[in-house]
Amino acid sequence: MKKKLLSLACLLLLIGFDQWTKYFVAANLSQTPMVLWEGVFEFHYSINRGAAFGILQNHQMIFKVLTMLVLVFLVVVWGRMQRNARFAPVQRVLVLLAAGACGNLIDRIRQGYVVDFLYFRLIDFPVFNVADSYVVISVFLLLFLLLFRYREEDFKELLP
Repeated sequence: MKKKLLSLACLLLLIGFDQWTKYFVAANLSQTPMVLWEGVFEFHYSINRGAAFGILQNHQMIFKVLTMLVLVFLVVVWGRMQRNARFAPVQRVLVLLAAGACGNLIDRIRQGYVVDFLYFRLIDFPVFNVADSYVVISVFLLLFLLLFRYREEDFKELLP
């Protein structure tokens, strides 16, 4: 029970940090970008009514429904997962993934768009946010774990 509460606390902290960063940017940087490293990285306020790279603009209902389905799936998988040290990394990664999904879902429900603000000018990468970072990092970690840490027979044990 303690591990579940700790995971819930981590989830809420991660979501809170994402929401705080978006609030800070919207309140302070809506007009002028904040250059943190000239020509390399800046905070650049942007509204995204689509998905990654701005695709599917103005299809919020699709994103809301898909995100809720993903969250239900994550909760079911996380709830059924074995509680032992061997699978702790997967549990943590799922919490990170859920935090990213929740962070952007909150924006979509509350505002009808997602606030993006992290911009790597050096490579002209699309503007993104903390929740997006959670999702990308968790997907890479999950792939790494599934490819290099666990074997096929572990999946039977992972989800009995």
